[in-house]
Amino acid sequence: MTHPIRLGAVAAAAALLALSACSQGSATREDGGEDGQTVVRYMEFSSNGGNEQNLEAIVAAFEEENPDIDVQVETTPYADYFTKLQTAVAGGTEADAFELNYENFVTYADSGALAELDVDGGAYTPSLLEAFQHDGAQLGLPESFSDVVLFYNKDLFAAAGVPEPTADWTWEDERAAAEALTDTAAGVWGDYQPATFHEFYKALAQAGGEFLTEDGSATAFNSPEGVAAATWLAGKSGTVMPTEAEGAGTPDFDSTLFREGKLAMWHSGIWMFGPLADVPFEWDVVVEPGDANRASAMFTNGVVVSANSEHPEETQAWLEFLTSSDTTVDTRLSAGWELPPIADEAKLAPYLEQTPPANRQAVFDALEETVLPPVIVRQQEMQDAVTEELGNAAAGRKTVEQAIADAAARVDELL
Repeated sequence: MTHPIRLGAVAAAAALLALSACSQGSATREDGGEDGQTVVRYMEFSSNGGNEQNLEAIVAAFEEENPDIDVQVETTPYADYFTKLQTAVAGGTEADAFELNYENFVTYADSGALAELDVDGGAYTPSLLEAFQHDGAQLGLPESFSDVVLFYNKDLFAAAGVPEPTADWTWEDERAAAEALTDTAAGVWGDYQPATFHEFYKALAQAGGEFLTEDGSATAFNSPEGVAAATWLAGKSGTVMPTEAEGAGTPDFDSTLFREGKLAMWHSGIWMFGPLADVPFEWDVVVEPGDANRASAMFTNGVVVSANSEHPEETQAWLEFLTSSDTTVDTRLSAGWELPPIADEAKLAPYLEQTPPANRQAVFDALEETVLPPVIVRQQEMQDAVTEELGNAAAGRKTVEQAIADAAARVDELL
């Protein structure tokens, strides 16, 4: 599974942010725009590559309602964004407001680089708003989100006489259906969920486990719950889903399998709705099954105010408009530009009315019980270590218990 709300350079951020404590200067380089306007500088990446005009429309609507504020947008391609942002923050020259994904938000919040916000959070879906709270303070606002659901091929279920998934399914229900739907002679597989870091921390939460100790000083997943989560993932390989040797894990392998009608169930993100609109069979989605708990993976971008901004009130006003205004909701829904984080589902009706899938309500139901990824300074190394060890278990190179113990030991060394 891949996702479009992408990870940032957390380790590099931590190194450069350490310098910011000694830096001086203002995040706002101009005191006023034309006719005495207050200039709010905003740095972002997510409009790059096709949504620049959509962001311009949102800015224009805000400025029409707030003629005393001039929003100046600086868009940077994602590949360069975090390096540029980290350098600016370290030098005290960052914009008044900037965009962060969740992983980098945690790092910047820890550094003291972000201003506390005073907002009425009622406009936002609670789990999304809470993602940008840190040590009891609201240090950011959710800007957009996507999540993971269980896709299923209705035609395969009907042909096999297997009842379709429901919102109250458990792992056992999914396992039984996957076994009944797997027909290796016909090249049909019952399930696809890779044994990777991103699937593991979610499955761990579903099993009732924790990835790190409460203070974050050590791993906590070398536990019965961790073994259960890893067993759930690794046990699918070669039984109800293809193996690594058969191509599992290679680019587009899973999406191609589903599109060809050879995959009954698939754990993937809602960004796949569009690419699957033209497949020649019926499909739908439900909230992913749980075990001891329900827990859905949520990916979210947020926006923050720099602690150095000389215009925090005007900057916050811009960010509230950017994240929750009717203009933003309408623009995002019409453009298919990720989903707005608002709580008012009546405003999301145009999205819910689109098909396929028929059950788009599952996208929002999944937000009721979510899990966010663990974040450490050496983030990518942690993710790679966990994925490698889970891969060893899935391929039979190690027992699940040994793979989990080795993964925990490797992550502990990174903390």
